Amino acid sequence: MITLSTLNEVLRIRHGFFTREGGVSEGNYLSLNCGLNSEDDPERVIANRTRALAQLDIEPQSLVTVRQEHTDRVVVIDDNWAPDAPQAPADAMVTNRAGVALGILTADCAPVLLADPRANIIGAAHAGWRGALGGVLDNTVAAMIKMGAKASRIAAAVGPCIAHRSYEVGPEFPAPFLADDPDNHFFFAPAAREGHFYFDLPGYLARRLAKLSVIDVARTPCDTFREEGRFFSYRRSRLKGEKDFGRMLSVIVLER
Repeated sequence: MITLSTLNEVLRIRHGFFTREGGVSEGNYLSLNCGLNSEDDPERVIANRTRALAQLDIEPQSLVTVRQEHTDRVVVIDDNWAPDAPQAPADAMVTNRAGVALGILTADCAPVLLADPRANIIGAAHAGWRGALGGVLDNTVAAMIKMGAKASRIAAAVGPCIAHRSYEVGPEFPAPFLADDPDNHFFFAPAAREGHFYFDLPGYLARRLAKLSVIDVARTPCDTFREEGRFFSYRRSRLKGEKDFGRMLSVIVLER
């Protein structure tokens, strides 16, 4: 499990970015696959989730996840939420409820965990390029502010994702980013293949947060694509011709 200082220093907050290590799954899912939407044995996935959550002293029934679809949608987990509620289609959650663990599943996209320690409000977002460009972080911060948070007090942690040197994109990819903000050219570097680029996803996310006045941002130095022994990777799995891939769990919770 990986933690980052920006959230480690926040009282009453526990968080963790789990790797693929320490679970019971086999094959492509070796070993801590936490994705119930994968083709792994669901009983093994549930066992993996239980193992991961135990490291944070969280009961499995306290975990909340959403049906991630690379959107900008945010769900507020309030007093009306019930543990047996169906998954909402969204890519982020916010809450001020103690004991509710917000969980994000990733395999190259970035998990982003956020907290305002004074307001006791937390958030979690699944931020791939599409959701980030579409405003999922903007909407997450806005939802936290609506609940009583202040952007300048929010601490954010960008977890393991595909790194700049591994994220090669085609000629058409930069256009919507540059249309949104010409300064986004800083996040693209020429690749060896003509007309292709390397995209800096974690750098882009950090700048997006800074533009929202979220300044206290930490990032992991990890690369989910290259570090095969530690992380699942959608892109690596596809390049290897694998049928499916595992997902890693990232969690944040307000202590009771």
